[in-house]
Amino acid sequence: MSLVRGAVASVSCNDVYSFTKPARGEIVLVAGIGVEGDVHAGVNVRHRSRVKADPTQPNLRQVHLIHEELFDEVGEKGYTVKPGELGENVTTSGIDLLGLPLGTILRFGPPPAARAGLAAGGVGSAARAGSAEGGDAAGRLGESGSAVVAGVLEAAAAAVLDEATAAAAEAVAAAAARSDAAAAVDGEDPRAAVIVAGLRNPCAQINRFQQGLLKEVIGQDDEGNVVRKGGVMGVVLRGGAVRPGDEISVELPPGAFVPLEKI
Repeated sequence: MSLVRGAVASVSCNDVYSFTKPARGEIVLVAGIGVEGDVHAGVNVRHRSRVKADPTQPNLRQVHLIHEELFDEVGEKGYTVKPGELGENVTTSGIDLLGLPLGTILRFGPPPAARAGLAAGGVGSAARAGSAEGGDAAGRLGESGSAVVAGVLEAAAAAVLDEATAAAAEAVAAAAARSDAAAAVDGEDPRAAVIVAGLRNPCAQINRFQQGLLKEVIGQDDEGNVVRKGGVMGVVLRGGAVRPGDEISVELPPGAFVPLEKI
């Protein structure tokens, strides 16, 4: 069930390795792979530090999302950060990304009922509401659910995983199965979607971007627990276009709350 809604503030991608990613007018999510044309897209890990450590690991970091509220927070400390400059693909607004439970599904664009209503409102509305399903994006949507994340899960099954990565892979499988079950009852949801798999672990590159910024995105709470504010990582459940201004619907998993861990 969707309980929370936010919006896309900005989208970014880059086809070469770099810390920052330029903002774009749109990005296209590719199911089970990541962002089309982005250097971090793939079934196995693509981040260089992870590739160096073990290239057989599953890529549960296909899409990087950061809440734009972080930029305001660090701005109060004298740092100026713009969307994409911390390497994220999607900058969000109005969602507590860090507080989401493991296995949350984020869907981009108006819900199916609202999409139908917009389509009835005229050509312009219909084009905007169905944009992820038309034009060049149509051939990239493909399937969704368990079938599209099978490659990542097969990579996970073949690799030696730490506890957090194993739990994340299980959550991705469960979320995909949940989406399959919902589709069997209500029909396929056409919106681009990402399964939240874990937290980004901020690294020293942040200080090379702006000296001293790292301490603002990773620290400790009053009880000494590590707090990571560098956003979340996810796996693409369904492909499609994502643009600034798109609505984001948050589908929470059933059962006990399982906090995100670094992956």
